[in-house]
Amino acid sequence: MAQDASTSTEQLSSSQRIKRALSHGKQGRISKNTSNKVMLGVFRLAAAITTLVLAAIIAYVVVNGLPHISLDFIFGWPHGVNAEGGIWPTIVSTIYVTALAMLICTPIAVLAAVYLAEYAKQGRLVNTIRYAADTLASVPSIVMGLFGYALFVEAMGLGLSMLSAALALALLMLPIVMRTTEEAIRSVPRYIRWGAYGLGATKWQVVSKIVLPSAFGRIATGIVLGIGRAIGETAVVLYTMGQAINMPVTPLDSGRPMTVHLYLLANDGINMNAAYGTALLLMVIILAFNLFARHLSRKSK
Repeated sequence: MAQDASTSTEQLSSSQRIKRALSHGKQGRISKNTSNKVMLGVFRLAAAITTLVLAAIIAYVVVNGLPHISLDFIFGWPHGVNAEGGIWPTIVSTIYVTALAMLICTPIAVLAAVYLAEYAKQGRLVNTIRYAADTLASVPSIVMGLFGYALFVEAMGLGLSMLSAALALALLMLPIVMRTTEEAIRSVPRYIRWGAYGLGATKWQVVSKIVLPSAFGRIATGIVLGIGRAIGETAVVLYTMGQAINMPVTPLDSGRPMTVHLYLLANDGINMNAAYGTALLLMVIILAFNLFARHLSRKSK
């Protein structure tokens, strides 16, 4: 009888342990589901806030700038003390200096990325170069503008010109294009290289005929993103290009980009209508470059 009692007690205790384990499991699942729902709500709230802020900025600029957009405003010249008229010279100056900066930056950045990804021996030197590029990307634009003024305008004697501004902007674009190009090259599968080497191709033939064409889409995306940043810079071009409202012809001519024109109009309160119109056109140009970068990225995938 004592043995039967002890057996029943053990069975009861084991059943209790099973019930407790099941209850704890249910509570654990409930707590996990609750925390998952809470964090999902937090993530959705953060995404909604980000989207609303962006939509609010775009809507504000569009509402205030769209009524002042016209062909005369786009292709006309500013005149008078209130900078009335159009902004065509600033559009040309913006495109001019950005294209010149791209021509300076792209070969250097791509060649540096090829060296880091394909030729350099991984070690302290490569890590130092990457760290220098990341540090250069984090330099404030006003510091880069002062550096460009001291080096290109004063020391090299280029003056306030398109070339000075393009060289300074190229330094800002350089880390973006270089790091993007390096990652694009590293993303090319290794077996493609091995197949080319197996057919007797040289290192340069593999890089120039296989690796770079395969990574072209992502490289172009990095270049376009660098161009988008260069277009939106103000301090760099303010210190290196000047504020002259003229149509630049040679790289040594001065000019006034859209960002500087917008800054002067808004900061001095000269013509807020023209400022909102300039901001809208500048935003459209940058948006077009970003959409083009997304198109290249999707096409490369």
